[in-house]
Amino acid sequence: MTADIRGPVHLVGIGGIHMSAIGILLRQRGIAVSGSDLRRSHLTDRLEALGAQVFEGHDAAHLPPGTALVVATAAARPDNPELEEARRRGIPVILRAEMVARLLEGKRLIAVAGSHGKTTTSALIAFILARAGLQPMYLLGGESPDLGGHAAWGEGDIAVVEADEYRRAFLEYTPAVAVITTVEPDHLDDFGTPEAYEAAFAAFGRRIRPGGLLLACADDPGARRVSDLLGDEPLRHETYGADGVRYWRASGIELGPAGGSFTLERGGTPLGQLTVRVPGLHFVRNATAAAAAALHLGVPFETVREAVGAFRGARRRFELTGEAGGVTVMDDYAHHPTEVRALVATARAAFPGRRLIGIHQPHTYSRIAYLWDDWLACFDGLDELLIVETYAAREDPAAGRSARDLAAAIARPPARYAADFAEAVRIAREVVRPGDVVITIGAGDVNEVGPMLLEALR
Repeated sequence: MTADIRGPVHLVGIGGIHMSAIGILLRQRGIAVSGSDLRRSHLTDRLEALGAQVFEGHDAAHLPPGTALVVATAAARPDNPELEEARRRGIPVILRAEMVARLLEGKRLIAVAGSHGKTTTSALIAFILARAGLQPMYLLGGESPDLGGHAAWGEGDIAVVEADEYRRAFLEYTPAVAVITTVEPDHLDDFGTPEAYEAAFAAFGRRIRPGGLLLACADDPGARRVSDLLGDEPLRHETYGADGVRYWRASGIELGPAGGSFTLERGGTPLGQLTVRVPGLHFVRNATAAAAAALHLGVPFETVREAVGAFRGARRRFELTGEAGGVTVMDDYAHHPTEVRALVATARAAFPGRRLIGIHQPHTYSRIAYLWDDWLACFDGLDELLIVETYAAREDPAAGRSARDLAAAIARPPARYAADFAEAVRIAREVVRPGDVVITIGAGDVNEVGPMLLEALR
């Protein structure tokens, strides 16, 4: 419980989406918070408005006197000067996932894991529960316009968490309900092999409390393998999806540019029709999982129907940035080839007959390398492609391959390399014409290119 967390708490990497969520929750409970990051953002601005002290850059002097606990992002290097100073002073240092686990004590936890889809699914579950009056705590890996942010304490006894697999963070949690959306090799810089990656998800499933529920998407081959592996475990086990025989099934699916509809079935019995405002078959699957989790917790179907129909999706998930000069600019967080393929298919359905131009910023050098063949094929369906210099995150270039290499190797669509955002905007201005749709793609800060391009087009 937060009563056991002594402040002040210092967050190394406070501007990250997960770390800033911790800061928000601590401030909502009246605990003093400080933190640092390489640069400021709207997330650090929000924390400062809540009373947190934020430093730009990492320096031993940023660790305030009297700090009782230091929490570090998994991306922080061991030689980070603030971590070294904390160790010198004898201040306890823990990783982000352990801190989240402490915040969750005493709550019934719904944990959503997966290579793709976990942000949207966890945001929708939290939104349904909020509409049902259950006042959930939530910690999301992306901002939700429907919830007004990505973290809130909530006064109810239920918590919804996006359970991140990086550095096996999700193994800190003991969920009452666990959702596994997809299992497709990622973060191999950390896991090493696809087999180790898949094994971590199986270990996550074994963390479910006795009598708890596992909801696994059996449409996804990796999630299905994990589901089969956990079949003999002493837990309630239900599949969901749109293909084949599923315990929770989306049937009669109709998709359009602005969303669609489907009938939700439970054990072969239709419960009713759900209408969605977010396009794409992948969202239908996410909505099926969210509805199943909420119904398991006793939320009435009509409340589920109303919430699903009102949900607008998570920020940076096929989100409109703006329009100028007859050009529409969208933004999406896709940073894995499978996500890019789904994005291209969604964009083709949403903007029939229009040229699609992608501006992609790779996320980490290692991810370019270990998914190399998939990257070469996943952009097919776009008309033009710009590859912007890699968002390095925690890595050095020697960890993998470069954005320039990737741009040179992609055969279809025609791809060009841009060293920075200014060059990307200059090239995009040369390429685009009225009627085009430009999509900024990636998990880094490529979303900053969209507003820059709109300003140039005006």
